[in-house]
Amino acid sequence: MAIPRLLVVDDDAETRSMMTQFMRQNGFIALPAQSEAEIQAQLENGRVDLILLDVMLGDENGVEICARLRSDQDVPIILVSALSADHQRMAGYEVGADDYIAKPFNPQLLLARVRAVLQRAQRSASLTYRRKVGTFRFGGWVYDAKHDEVRSPEGFQVALSRRETSLLKVLLANPHIPLTREEIAAALDVTGDSGTPDTAGRAIDVLVGRFRSKIEKNPKDPQMLRTERGVGYVFAVDVRVEAD
Repeated sequence: MAIPRLLVVDDDAETRSMMTQFMRQNGFIALPAQSEAEIQAQLENGRVDLILLDVMLGDENGVEICARLRSDQDVPIILVSALSADHQRMAGYEVGADDYIAKPFNPQLLLARVRAVLQRAQRSASLTYRRKVGTFRFGGWVYDAKHDEVRSPEGFQVALSRRETSLLKVLLANPHIPLTREEIAAALDVTGDSGTPDTAGRAIDVLVGRFRSKIEKNPKDPQMLRTERGVGYVFAVDVRVEAD
């Protein structure tokens, strides 16, 4: 398994050095940077698995940098800032930050948040099943990936929306694996009305409700897409894939 490569971005040399050394001592490859130009150089020179990005970078603004990175990069970004008011955190989440940590912080908390974001990113990358051909059979149902058609056990074609179909693909790729709402939201690029994790979670609940109404015999007592208490949801059926 590859050692995660982190980019520590801070314009204060002492803070940058301290954070870089701390992450190296805890098993990461940590690379220092102090500007957007250096971030871009590191991204062009090799793999970067996560960016720890300070919000106040002298004449540069970390939130604006995050927004620009999001236009062509999906690398996880944790914003680090002494600015911790709710509207400042919201500004970070709205431009696509994966997390926001206020200074001063406990180094162990930072470590835990880095590991959590990396784990989410790893799971999200594997959640979306990208196969365009093949037939998937689950609980008597059939999904024809080539023609994007879903048929019930009785042989009737069931119309799913684009987002419902995307949810189905995530579930087909992860049978019997409990998935959090946040993981599903990340895989489907669902952010909710205000772009926060809470609203994204509610958006997933609404989507799941619509999906259940189409595939469950009794949506109020679902047998395939079940609620996993304290986690999220689990697709509790076997999936068989048949190549075309």
